[in-house]
Amino acid sequence: MRSLFALLLVLLALAAPARAQEDEIVANLAGGRVIIHVTRDAILFAAIDHPLEATSVPPRVAEIDRSHVAVFFGASEWQLPAAPKPIRLDRDIEHILPADKRYQVVGAADADLEQIGVIFLEKLRPLASQLHHKIDLKPDEPLLQIVLIGYAPNAYGPEVWLIEYRLEQNQPGAQADYLQTHVLRPRFTQLYPPEKHEPRTIVELRFPEDLQEIPLAGLIQQNDQRIVRLRAADPKFAKVMDLIQRGQANKADTQDSADFLRAALPLLAGNAHFLQATLSEDSGFHWVVPPEEPVDKSPKTRDKDHPPDAPTLRRKPNP
Repeated sequence: MRSLFALLLVLLALAAPARAQEDEIVANLAGGRVIIHVTRDAILFAAIDHPLEATSVPPRVAEIDRSHVAVFFGASEWQLPAAPKPIRLDRDIEHILPADKRYQVVGAADADLEQIGVIFLEKLRPLASQLHHKIDLKPDEPLLQIVLIGYAPNAYGPEVWLIEYRLEQNQPGAQADYLQTHVLRPRFTQLYPPEKHEPRTIVELRFPEDLQEIPLAGLIQQNDQRIVRLRAADPKFAKVMDLIQRGQANKADTQDSADFLRAALPLLAGNAHFLQATLSEDSGFHWVVPPEEPVDKSPKTRDKDHPPDAPTLRRKPNP
């Protein structure tokens, strides 16, 4: 496997002998997959851990604002030797203010999404700037991926976005083994809702992309024996799977779908850790299977001033 992972794990002092020991930094990476099922009146999602190295961290979930949560993959945790605790990008998230047109990028994401992207960019840049070795990434390989799950304003409905952060490096002087690292502005890809007439099925992503596991929708389509046994075990599961196969996953009953996903996750994860949660416009965010590590329960300031009629560039959902 190409090694974003090994290359980021340890920065040696040999790269810059004059730099102080406390300037060395370690990036702990999150790998795995996320499964997202938009149902009749909620968004269900699950994340499965796939450790990349001995110091890997699990995919983590953070509440971004009153209607969005994020799942973090890649360089989501950073450790300075002088610091007692690692810096986690999923914590201490800045309050999301009403959409600010200064963040607007025409043809990309809406202003509030751009604002979310810039908040994490500003957290990531000072950390990545301490990387001075050559980082041998594939041309389009991200340092950090954030899967943003939630509800768009103006009753546009459920949405899923992939936010990716890439690097560029340059040599500031004559010392060839000492590079400056700069994180580029994030790239936004809308994954849900699909284009008109496209099927509405389960969204699944993985980090890194070359993980070999077959997606849940693929197992359903292939009549995998584990899934066949689930189908036979409960007629409600069979109905959910039929709707997924027909590209009508958004018509599935929320509770039946949550029960099906909860039953399928141990089959998909094997011995790996996983989590499952539900997000709805009415009742908000709730854990079904919380993560193994303690959940940050610090109070968050809710964005009650975001105007419901704020302009948007999002694709309007199809009826």
